[in-house]
Amino acid sequence: MSAPLRVVALAYDGLCTFEFGCVVEVFGLARPELSVPWYTLRVAAIEAGPLRAMGGIAVSVDAGLEAMLDADLVILPGWRGADAPPPAALLDALCAAHARGARIATICSGSFVLAASGLLDGRRATTHWRYAEKFAARHPAIAVQPDVLYVDEGRLLTSAGSAAGLDMMLHIVRSDYGAEVANSVARRLVIPPHRDGGQQQYIERPLPRFDNNRLAQTMDWMRARAVEPLTLAQMAGHAAMSPRTFLRQFRDATGATPYDWLLRERVGIARHLLETGDIDLTRLAQASGFGSVESLRAHFRRVVGVAPSVYRRRFAVA
Repeated sequence: MSAPLRVVALAYDGLCTFEFGCVVEVFGLARPELSVPWYTLRVAAIEAGPLRAMGGIAVSVDAGLEAMLDADLVILPGWRGADAPPPAALLDALCAAHARGARIATICSGSFVLAASGLLDGRRATTHWRYAEKFAARHPAIAVQPDVLYVDEGRLLTSAGSAAGLDMMLHIVRSDYGAEVANSVARRLVIPPHRDGGQQQYIERPLPRFDNNRLAQTMDWMRARAVEPLTLAQMAGHAAMSPRTFLRQFRDATGATPYDWLLRERVGIARHLLETGDIDLTRLAQASGFGSVESLRAHFRRVVGVAPSVYRRRFAVA
């Protein structure tokens, strides 16, 4: 990639300040520590100003929708409301940008605008969990994923709540420049380098992390032994619970069964090994606790969405 990719962030009256700031933080800051041609960022107003942003901030923008004409990536940082109709000119500009080959990404309620353009029909998408039911009812042609952080449909990406937008943008950086660059950006942001798009948006009753919390201690114990063939009896025994009680409390705390939780931990180990080394799949399957290449491939594809070999080509550190 020899030339910087051109990113356009859309500004509107009622601009979501945090989401917009995240876009600027990821794509607008100079990064001299990286040896890649970093993105260029322009801000485009979708309507005449002056524009107001949340928190009483006035926004002055020197470009309009014409800035999208040569954009490689267009990002809509939220929207002024799930029930606020988007201007026809904005929808036309989004369709034109997509037809020209640009990627379009939305954060939180911005997915309602992309859905209104018709570009998401027949595709998967997500939005903030508070709006998921309304989103699905309004757009039945879209396969709504209500409990994931973000969805990548190639040149159309949607993310859930505000912080999930950061996960989506780091995913974009990983896709463009690889894991090492994305991890460097994450370190500068002081956030985790990668969370799966398929990870749940929220846990209704989060697990309290206290030293006397038996379930929390058992999850730490499980994580340290994720590659071992743990049984339900072993896990429940460590937590000093009956298997039935352990299953119920674990699901309540994490939204997953212990087995599914362990599988995701193992997939995380496999991802790290794929990113940082050239280990063959047979040894990788053993090292990550799957036992066989067939099991590794099946679970890796289910969780990540691509085969291990494809993931290695995309994200392995050169």
